[in-house]
Amino acid sequence: MKLAKLLTTGAVVLSVLGTAAPAATAAQPNAGQLRVTIRPTTHQTDAAGRSAIAAASCTINRITINRFSECEWVAVHVDVIKVINGRPVIEGTADFNVKHQMTLKASSANWSEKFTVSKAKTTRAGKGVHLNIAASSGGGTKAGIHFPQGHSLDSAASGTVNYTTGTIARKKINPKAKTTYGYTFTKPGYSPGKTSYASAVYRCDNYYGTTGCAMTEAPTAINLITLPRISEGIRKLRSHGGHYGDPNGGKPLHWMINTTQQRKNRQAVCNHPVPPDMRRAGRTSCDEYPFASTYEGGTHLPASQRTITWVKKNENDAQGAGITNWRRQFHVMDHDPFYVIA
Repeated sequence: MKLAKLLTTGAVVLSVLGTAAPAATAAQPNAGQLRVTIRPTTHQTDAAGRSAIAAASCTINRITINRFSECEWVAVHVDVIKVINGRPVIEGTADFNVKHQMTLKASSANWSEKFTVSKAKTTRAGKGVHLNIAASSGGGTKAGIHFPQGHSLDSAASGTVNYTTGTIARKKINPKAKTTYGYTFTKPGYSPGKTSYASAVYRCDNYYGTTGCAMTEAPTAINLITLPRISEGIRKLRSHGGHYGDPNGGKPLHWMINTTQQRKNRQAVCNHPVPPDMRRAGRTSCDEYPFASTYEGGTHLPASQRTITWVKKNENDAQGAGITNWRRQFHVMDHDPFYVIA
């Protein structure tokens, strides 16, 4: 089935920070400073997110993610300034970009990232600016950066970030985290300039006995086409306007781990006796959609956006096993978005 491209949002995810350089004083009539800005960057989900096999695509001024990878491509501008008699005068500029490619692992909580720093396009005093980069993580994961610190922007460079996570106990879900990249720019005779930005959000877990990590904001999809009655019921709902979980332009569903609420959701919609014709056909198991184990389950959506289908018990059991295997493979946890192929 041909799937439509996933959602694209216009969220700005990088902070634009100025230099921390001191203001000029009478004792510093010609103070120098480096002022740094980052072009606003949009955040989008790659269409490859459903398969999560290919690396996320790269586009300048965007963070693009799928379930297991990220490409972040950032444009940075440096102004080399002298403050003369209290007035800032730009003596030169340096413009360059940094491209990050991060790939997580479905079966390990340790992974790596590669990044490249382009040669800067400079004007006048923009030459001779040097760069240090730091990286930090959270959620039980540590980031170790390898980069030629003090690198001159007059040439290109590359580096890596290695991520290591402590042992995660069975059923444990680590907190969500992101990488923060800190930049310090120096040039003799000028006070340093600083800026920072962050990666997309990721999270590691060992909920099903397989330790791994995923980009939490990238939806994946579960395929139910092999379950004839269940998929038929979902398609019928969609033909009448139900769009939640529909990968072809619908809103995603969101997984819910709370088992008490799951039972309440199921009881709210599957509290009817089996219709006589369904009983005669052996279809005595109530299948609800959206799933009771989602935040959209039960009666949380209008009646036009939900349905129940009477199926044979073995088909409902097969769906449960399939969902468990899918969640284990893609590390789908509480509040994670996903679609349903039917």
